[in-house]
Amino acid sequence: MTSSCKVQTSQIVLATKNLGKLAEFAALFLDHGLDVKIEGPPEGLELPDETGTSYCENARLKAEWVGHTLKAASLADDSGLEVQALSGAPGLHSARFGGPKLSDRERVLLLLEALKGVHGERRGARFVCCLALFLPATGSTITSEGFIEGRILEEPRGLRGFGYDSVFFVPFLGKTLAEICPEEKNKISHRAKALERLFAGLKRSDE
Repeated sequence: MTSSCKVQTSQIVLATKNLGKLAEFAALFLDHGLDVKIEGPPEGLELPDETGTSYCENARLKAEWVGHTLKAASLADDSGLEVQALSGAPGLHSARFGGPKLSDRERVLLLLEALKGVHGERRGARFVCCLALFLPATGSTITSEGFIEGRILEEPRGLRGFGYDSVFFVPFLGKTLAEICPEEKNKISHRAKALERLFAGLKRSDE
């Protein structure tokens, strides 16, 4: 996967403390042939609360806050898992589902408990990602969205990935996101699709 867009910076601060996301985005930029250093916020810098009513509002809030604070290009994402049987939950609250102190494994188990007795199409789900890139040179913010459809299994499978990857089954792969290698995930994930659209938006703005 390559892109001919111009990212007018050699360094981007990713507005997250999630090391899994940091590694994933660094790999995604490399996949696009972009020599851009992706790093997390400096230690001690607290990210703003996600008070938006949509993924894109939260992503924009974080990107602009970090970008203005550090006077640097900043990329933020807000992602969520939407499950049909739970009326779209955990959604915006996916990273805090069950409370802020739970581990990824505990959140997965809580999700499976909520879906006990639910079968078939009602276990349908999708991952949603909205990205926001703040560019200090112009003071502008570009946003994009990406999605991947799947369903929630009754028990975890796979040791890779993070978050809800181990129970998110992708039918056309026949595997969960935790069962595929990072290179394969970076071709089909919601973040990969959102980043592809973000780069397309940057390319249009350069023309």
